[in-house]
Amino acid sequence: MNTFKNDICEALELDYGKNIQEASTVELYDAVSKAVMKAVAADWRKPLKEKRACYFSAEFLVGRLIYNNLLNLGLLDQLAELFNENGIELSIFEDIEDAALGNGGLGRLAACFLDSAATQNLPLDGYGIRYRYGLFKQYFENGFQRETADDWQRFGDPWSIRKESEKVRIDFKNQRVYAVPYDTPIIGYGGKRINTLRLWQSEPIHGFDFQLFNEQKYDRAVLERDEAEAISSVLYPNDDTDKGKRLRLKQQYFFSSASLQDLLRKYQAKHGEDFSAFPEEYAIQLNDTHPVISIAELVRLLSERGVPFARALKIVRQTFAYTNHTIMAEALEKWDVRLFKSVIPQVYRYVVLIDKALQKELDHRGIRGEDQKPYRILDGGMIHMARMAIFATHSTNGVAKIHTEILKNTALNEWYRLYPERFNNKTNGITQRRWLALCNQELSGFITDKIGGSWVTDLSKLKGLEAFWDNPETLQQFAEIKQLKKQQLADYIEKHEGVRLDPRFLFDIQAKRLHEYKRQLLNAFSILDIYFGLKDGRISNFYPTVFLFGAKAAPGYYRAKGVIKYIHEIAKLVNHDEETKDRLQVLFVANYNVSYAEKLVPAADVSEQISTAGTEASGTGNMKFMLNGAVTLGTYDGANVEIVEQAGKENNYIFGARVEELQQVETVYDPRMVYETYPRIRKVVDTLIDGTFSDGGTGMFQELYDSLLKGASWHKPDHYYLLLDFLPYCDAKLQVNADYRDNRMQFIRKCFVNTANAGKFSSDRTIVEYAKEIWQIGEASHTT
Repeated sequence: MNTFKNDICEALELDYGKNIQEASTVELYDAVSKAVMKAVAADWRKPLKEKRACYFSAEFLVGRLIYNNLLNLGLLDQLAELFNENGIELSIFEDIEDAALGNGGLGRLAACFLDSAATQNLPLDGYGIRYRYGLFKQYFENGFQRETADDWQRFGDPWSIRKESEKVRIDFKNQRVYAVPYDTPIIGYGGKRINTLRLWQSEPIHGFDFQLFNEQKYDRAVLERDEAEAISSVLYPNDDTDKGKRLRLKQQYFFSSASLQDLLRKYQAKHGEDFSAFPEEYAIQLNDTHPVISIAELVRLLSERGVPFARALKIVRQTFAYTNHTIMAEALEKWDVRLFKSVIPQVYRYVVLIDKALQKELDHRGIRGEDQKPYRILDGGMIHMARMAIFATHSTNGVAKIHTEILKNTALNEWYRLYPERFNNKTNGITQRRWLALCNQELSGFITDKIGGSWVTDLSKLKGLEAFWDNPETLQQFAEIKQLKKQQLADYIEKHEGVRLDPRFLFDIQAKRLHEYKRQLLNAFSILDIYFGLKDGRISNFYPTVFLFGAKAAPGYYRAKGVIKYIHEIAKLVNHDEETKDRLQVLFVANYNVSYAEKLVPAADVSEQISTAGTEASGTGNMKFMLNGAVTLGTYDGANVEIVEQAGKENNYIFGARVEELQQVETVYDPRMVYETYPRIRKVVDTLIDGTFSDGGTGMFQELYDSLLKGASWHKPDHYYLLLDFLPYCDAKLQVNADYRDNRMQFIRKCFVNTANAGKFSSDRTIVEYAKEIWQIGEASHTT
């Protein structure tokens, strides 16, 4: 028996006194994980003398680690062999661990970047929070989303190592806590580099007051522990009150300060009190505005160590770079000064100093008085974090071509005019190891048979598939794999949702975070329009289609929860109508997460990417679906633009108003007029209020109706242009259906061409660009 297999059996014997056939699923999982950790231990501990990049992110949506680590170490086949010998299914771990320490694209991107950096032999470590509970587990009750705690550590966490000796103290105004690091190895494909994801857990200085307990004041005896643990309990706690906002700020400061103290400790051990070389040792990427408090905190920490403010700010600027993920004003974080000072008053002084330095620079550039207002970090009693990020870093990047152009031309135009050299684009990407090699082994085997296996670390090699794009036998094989993945998804859904899908149907999938701008409601309206068209005979020869949704709504996002309920009501109607149920099916899957995505993505015929043009910074789900051979039904938004550039507009289905068109109609658009003019639009919108569906007396549907036709205090009516894009969207959707029905092989060819042209969208490419052009690290730093 080889070493790896032997280590598994040894771990079972030592820890549980069992052999492999006696062990439970959890015991097997623990033993396999420990054997993997043993396999990487020596290489992980190797000290390396090189500049390192650090990725600061509030989210790391890593998903299930066990299969990914086995794949990257080349141990997956060995485990399959061992399990096969003992009558165990390799899929046995699917219900064990899925660390949902993220909410969507932002966190999944961070996880892809870590995988890609290690694979590309680049020194990149992640820093974030070790949330006690993941995002939340979602279930549905009468069509309403309900949440319960996601206790992802209930089976233990064999992938991380607690580093007690490296804990640091974090000070708030009325609280002190320890930040205790837990390190997880990030294993590159082939195992040639192992980087680290360091997540901080908040713990009390004094966890238990024995005297108070003895006095039978039980709640007070553990109050310090409870308040400390709250900081790292949950990702994105509800912040609709000041108390919730304070907790969010504490979270951001907690991991930012802990990470910086950690880096300074390592730096000082090597360089002593001379901090001038700090930017030559570390590059820090701020993933959105959540960690931007790091800027003021590093100035503070350097000042404490005797570095004058001007020099500290120079070091900070050379060290930090900022990734902007949104153009939406409400997502560009701002903190009320009063609230900020009630949490971290010691940092506020440095925010003021940074703002004064900005004022001085603006004065020097001839920007004075009221003209400074759009730039000032302190403005209107608020601290503007994105402004601090752009001023005090050396790089600001967008995450797709169109997004970066919007930043430069409109959203952040005043900053672009000030610092044009700092703005750059880094189109997002995904790791093909997880999103093809692991989640679609049949397709990855097919690709390797055709063009060899080098695509696993160089996705541009997929272009070689174009030699087969007109080969009927190849296209038939490709189609058979898609059919198999649909069957596998149907089996999985029947097991987990209790719903039977027909894998012969067209599979149309929208799986992403629930937000108004992503327009799940538009999708729902279009399904209703198809239903009404089938009922009244307007639509004939409709190819049977299942519309699948996967999404979580933030617990406090009332409108998004209304959309979920509405989709469930539509599903109830169409799935039980004898006239339509053999042609139309709707399902909203429960508890959508990374592992569910790994089932949905390979099975999709159609990828719904229908955000309002100019709202989706990039998107990465669009790339996953494309890579696995789905056509994109989408707007000219985010990375859809580049998908069409790569695979051709003729091989996808693009509809709707573009950014420049929306800018032209912005002031004159009247959704009420559209609603009154087009009976089909009026018919679907009226189902929100005419008794067709029930929202259980919550008023959710009326609120959705009003948002479209009346607006609200914070937005104009239909501010995401659902009614404007509705008819072109329905037309595009029916065109997809007709093409699938009438010329299947032509449709399969479109899917195949998408896979063949997905090479650009590897996070390997993205991370090498960051390394060369922003961080100056690894081999990349020597080739610039």
